[in-house]
Amino acid sequence: MAGALVACHVANATMTVSGSVGGAPIGVSKVNFDNLTLGSVGGTAFGPNGSVGVSFVVDGQAVAGAMSGVYAAPWLSGNNGTGFGPSSVNQVNGADATTYLTSGISTGTTLGQAILTFGADERYLGLLWGSVDDYNTLSLYNGDSLVGTVTGSDVLTSPNGDQGVNGTVYVNISSTLPFNKVIATSTQYAFEFDNVAYNPTPVPEPTTMIAGALLLLPFGASTLRVLRRRTA
Repeated sequence: MAGALVACHVANATMTVSGSVGGAPIGVSKVNFDNLTLGSVGGTAFGPNGSVGVSFVVDGQAVAGAMSGVYAAPWLSGNNGTGFGPSSVNQVNGADATTYLTSGISTGTTLGQAILTFGADERYLGLLWGSVDDYNTLSLYNGDSLVGTVTGSDVLTSPNGDQGVNGTVYVNISSTLPFNKVIATSTQYAFEFDNVAYNPTPVPEPTTMIAGALLLLPFGASTLRVLRRRTA
């Protein structure tokens, strides 16, 4: 298991970040993106017990399948699609056959973005993060204030964009400060994700996360990061 304490001067939350094959913890709100129109229209994503606003910048969009060199479906394994709606019942392990989101890439000075907006303050976020790369960045905001960031290198020790089972992890993030907006960006193609979970309190406890990650990952991809973000 790899771990690190990372300090910077862009935000002031302490975030516990865990990546594993397994999915979201029990008792949290869950949404998928199956009801969204493909493309950059966005809208409201629904799930069995939640809803989240979705919007895009530049060429971020809702997609299905894969486009060579542009986006690739996250990889489901270890039941990490369970509980995210009717489609998850029939989804076997393998490439995600449902609608998911991609950030796209930058155009000029504008980064492609996939944006999630929550109806209340949250302190836990989970997502199925596909083909993790070190140039993927997830930024958590409270209004216009940056709470903290998580990159692909915070999720995997050596992220390399693997489009198979070893490149997708279900990432669980607990924050000491609330957030109500999340923005996925990438400086290269692309940041893909599906099956989002959220909760107003951090869950589960870090010790539970460590145990779960050890049990669920036979491939050595388990990680735990405690990211301490402090203002100057």
